[in-house]
Amino acid sequence: MDRKHLKYTLTWALLITMLFVLIELLTVFDIIGHYGITTIVLIGINLIAAVGLNLVIGMSGQFSLGHAGFMAIGAYATALPSIYGFILSLLVGGLISGLVALAVGIPTLRLRGDYLAIATLGVSEIIRIIIINMKITRGPAGIFGIPAFVNWQMVFVLSVIVIIIVVNFVRSTSGQAIIAVRDNDIAAESLGINTTKYKVMAFVAGAILAAIAGGLRASFIQSVSPQDYTFMQSITILIIVVLGGIGSISGTVVTAIILGVLDVVLQNFGTLRMIIYALVLIIVMIFRPKGLLGTTEFSLQKLLFDSGGSHDHNDSKNARS
Repeated sequence: MDRKHLKYTLTWALLITMLFVLIELLTVFDIIGHYGITTIVLIGINLIAAVGLNLVIGMSGQFSLGHAGFMAIGAYATALPSIYGFILSLLVGGLISGLVALAVGIPTLRLRGDYLAIATLGVSEIIRIIIINMKITRGPAGIFGIPAFVNWQMVFVLSVIVIIIVVNFVRSTSGQAIIAVRDNDIAAESLGINTTKYKVMAFVAGAILAAIAGGLRASFIQSVSPQDYTFMQSITILIIVVLGGIGSISGTVVTAIILGVLDVVLQNFGTLRMIIYALVLIIVMIFRPKGLLGTTEFSLQKLLFDSGGSHDHNDSKNARS
């Protein structure tokens, strides 16, 4: 790693650490109360799920509405065997969700557009109906009294780890192959890229992240029921991805934070807040149809080094003069 990349990495690490310390201080001095901590945790959980969905929609170009089903798998996997350890339960939920996504993805990802969306929506509803009709999941009543292992520190750290993993995955050879399939699957296939393999890879990765988000949510709220993971939960995560910009991880992060804060601000408006919320979404879609950041990513490296490079260029130009 050269000095420029080392400086870039350390700068990001410093910014993240400063944000963590700032939130910690605000909670210690009770500036951020219980409701604020709940908001931070839910923002982080939605962020993890949305980054996974953006991997499916934005990077591989597959329109999925089945995210709620995979979140439900993670939630119930965490709720049922939590006596054996939360981390183990979280990993089991991710594994089960990944296997289900693999079994579903191989036949369904040959579909495109609306057909794929309907198929994934059907899968999500099948998962929910199975949960409702199983005795071990206590049917429609759900499960209560789940041990609270999750706090904002855990969600913060996991969110950062997930973003780092996904960003590096997108930049890897496999990630670039997934993007090539998204841009033109026929051209990608002619170059020897196994399009089905990479579509399924992105779909499985997105399902695993959804399960992790569902497990975190179940442990934090300390309850889980089938009503928590209906079609509207998939739409909530989809809105974050679309408004942020399909294919932009930076946009997903920004939008998850904005919508989380907006939800808090509009709490005092009662039922009217849903109308205000919808109006905000419509306005954003009118003026920014590709989302807040479109397909671009926020680059700290350009901000830090491009300006320095331009100064160096100007200095050398003046020296030659």
